[in-house]
Amino acid sequence: MKRATIALASLAFLFMLSAGLSVAQEKATREECVAKVKEAAALIKEVGFEAAKARLEDPNSAFKWKDSYIFVEDLDENMLVNLGSPKLVGKSVRGIKDLNGKMFNAEMLQAATTTGEGWVTYMWPKPGEKEPSAKVSYIYRVPGENFFVGAGIYEQ
Repeated sequence: MKRATIALASLAFLFMLSAGLSVAQEKATREECVAKVKEAAALIKEVGFEAAKARLEDPNSAFKWKDSYIFVEDLDENMLVNLGSPKLVGKSVRGIKDLNGKMFNAEMLQAATTTGEGWVTYMWPKPGEKEPSAKVSYIYRVPGENFFVGAGIYEQ
């Protein structure tokens, strides 16, 4: 009986350890963000936003991976797609400030309209959490279109 208890405890410990390691490996990278954003932009360019929207919003698509997801905003700062915060879709994000008072959407818009792409740092809650974490997002304006695609990584 004692051996069975020890064996069961050992298995439980190994399971928890492996689960913890797999979670630690589930962090998106900057390179993945750039690739996914450009993939989403290419899809939009190829089939048009309305045709691409269902795929972009599908939580089981390639556009929601590890601990990251894509979002799409128009140049009037309206959220069109957001796999991490779907309640923002259809709403204006103009003037939203992060925990430190940073108007990060304005910086995203500036990157999209000046150089066409760039990285923006800000504080934003991880999906399912309430407290903001440090995040950096890659922004890329869809060529010839009135919106940009973004995706980010949490730095904590």
